[in-house]
Amino acid sequence: MAKLLYQGHGSYRITTNENLVIYVDPYVGKGYDIPADLVLVSHEHSDHNHVELVQLKSQGKIYRSRDLLRDGNYRSVVYQNVKVAAVPAYNKNHSKDECVGFLISVDQLKIYAAGDTSETGYMSEQLAKEAVDYALLPIDGVYNMDPEEASRCAKIIGARHSIPIHMKPGELFDENQAKAFHADGKMVLEPGMEINL
Repeated sequence: MAKLLYQGHGSYRITTNENLVIYVDPYVGKGYDIPADLVLVSHEHSDHNHVELVQLKSQGKIYRSRDLLRDGNYRSVVYQNVKVAAVPAYNKNHSKDECVGFLISVDQLKIYAAGDTSETGYMSEQLAKEAVDYALLPIDGVYNMDPEEASRCAKIIGARHSIPIHMKPGELFDENQAKAFHADGKMVLEPGMEINL
């Protein structure tokens, strides 16, 4: 069974049924001890791009936003049985030309890794049609949307489960922010928690 380990802030690790290991926005927390097949970096802000924390397997790949977003075109890549599609992510603090989210398809699951973003047209135009299983949404209200806007986005996307992340600048986790986020299928993960997907 695929698993997701929340490391804190915007960082998490996905392990597939076949033990492929994917790190998203490595920055903080524990759980970097397993070598990676894929490392995904949504943008180059310093709280999302610490790839040096991760040891790559011999055939491992790092995909940064600039690898998957060129001249306004969002690209997809396939690594073994994992498909990663870059999707729009932006707000007043994050340039549409430099930031992406990811739609990760693995083990018959779709995981929306929002990156740093506010509400985008893509959420209603495309994501709502994707039958997303897990949506990981930033809710800090400083650099991204606040819990109220993130709750609205969760409703638009309609994922089976919505997980609040990136809750408070400088903190791994904030209980009050997490409580202020509302969504059907809401799941709150504290740093170090791992769930079966």
